[in-house]
Amino acid sequence: MAVAVTLASDNAPGVQLHPRLFTADEFERLVDSGFFGETERVELIEGHIVEMNPIGPDHMWGVNDLVEIFRHSDSVILSVQNPIRLGPRIQPQPDLVLLRRGAPRKRVALPEHALLVIEVADSSLGDDRTIKGPLYARAGVPEYWIVDLGGERVEVHREPSDAGYRASRFYLRGERVSPAFAPDMTIELDAMLGPADAEYDDEADEPA
Repeated sequence: MAVAVTLASDNAPGVQLHPRLFTADEFERLVDSGFFGETERVELIEGHIVEMNPIGPDHMWGVNDLVEIFRHSDSVILSVQNPIRLGPRIQPQPDLVLLRRGAPRKRVALPEHALLVIEVADSSLGDDRTIKGPLYARAGVPEYWIVDLGGERVEVHREPSDAGYRASRFYLRGERVSPAFAPDMTIELDAMLGPADAEYDDEADEPA
């Protein structure tokens, strides 16, 4: 949805400016052309090209832990920090998408190819919950997890609808969770959240 911006001054009435929205195809052409710098992380949300939060060490290791957890599953393909097209003007870049085996190559993944989408939230929790969550639900992504590093919990959202996910549950350290597509797979929350703060050894990084 386009958002009009109104500019006004003391001597002139307000003038509305209408942002130019991009389609996912146009966005991909910009990416392929090298328009964005190599270190720029951007995604397409409702036609707007938006900057993604920088990846800090906690976020990086959170993604690494998820890859380690799911990499032994023969039933999925792991798509790490790659785009998924949710609509003509929506193409986010989640931290991890578990794709069905047989998902078509040579194209960006679509919601029907996804079994589970996971976002690792450090400074991005609000956006992951209130902006991306409803987008994934409306697109029909069957299951969406938010690994909340700061809150030390994992949000599990299921039963997508146009109004959002109808079923949500929060899991805490010490608990276990299973993805809907593989109910026999049991995952320790601590494996996703990483060591508790008290377990970090800052001295281990110091040179001898």
